[in-house]
Amino acid sequence: MKWNKFTIKTTTAAEDYLSAMLDELGIEGIEIDNNIPLTQADMSDMFIDFPPELPPDDGISYVSFYLEDGADHSGLLKQVMDGIEWQRQFVDVGEGSIAASDTEDLDWINNWKEYFHSFHIENIVIKPTWETLKEEDKDRILIEIDPGISFGTGKHETTQLCIRQLCRYIPKVEKPNVLDVGCGSGILSIAALKLGADSVTGTDLDENCIRSTVENMAVNHLPKELGRFYVGNLIDDLKLQEMVGLGCYDVVAANILADVIIPMAPVIFKHLKQDGVFISSGIIDFKEQEVKEAIEQTGMKILEIGHQGEWVSITAVKE
Repeated sequence: MKWNKFTIKTTTAAEDYLSAMLDELGIEGIEIDNNIPLTQADMSDMFIDFPPELPPDDGISYVSFYLEDGADHSGLLKQVMDGIEWQRQFVDVGEGSIAASDTEDLDWINNWKEYFHSFHIENIVIKPTWETLKEEDKDRILIEIDPGISFGTGKHETTQLCIRQLCRYIPKVEKPNVLDVGCGSGILSIAALKLGADSVTGTDLDENCIRSTVENMAVNHLPKELGRFYVGNLIDDLKLQEMVGLGCYDVVAANILADVIIPMAPVIFKHLKQDGVFISSGIIDFKEQEVKEAIEQTGMKILEIGHQGEWVSITAVKE
């Protein structure tokens, strides 16, 4: 199968904003190419001893994405072009042009694995299933993960922000019940259980994510009885809301996108117990205020706002 490759010529300042915009449009397989030198942390993560020789950083970035060949993508590409122009309000997107080319099929599911290695968040070690646990990590809380085609290795800033807040708030409640909205690979559900949650409930729009979550629960030796997982949109599916349960969660985690969290906030309020905590992430920084206001409008009180790179987490309580 061939794929159509589309490349946006932009600036390094705008690359994360455009990547978030593409993600919100449902576009996957995003690549970023620039001349920013790798940091020591980057090289450590990728096991690179010597940095590649790059030309001088000229501030230009190429953000590429792939769409299946043969389909009519004109409507989606129009949305991408409109999104690029809309971003000019917030950041210098530079030229903002889109170039098209073709590429042969790649093994998208497995090629990224060479870049995913064990790493730490607080006292947790997150390890891909194909690596051996290091001796120095044996006293840490272990999460083994094989995301497959689901989002959630734990490497992304938004996931790390969420896990740090789970580490902070789950121990404050005895055997809390946790709801994981947009569970992806199940990494947040697994982290919650490892940190002391009594049970988890997860939802996702993609049945492949539910399958990944169940498989990763088994990999982590967590009995399937500890989790309930459903396919569906919690925002407007009243039947799903009833199955998930109203007013029964001590902690709700949602590592999704700002434009989903905003309409989701009133629904989350209904699922929380009194004094329950809502941990939200996946929020690009220019949407922080908008998400904060949406959460406050439900009656929840903001407890903390965390930042990592261009990403934001907002933690609130139902008083």
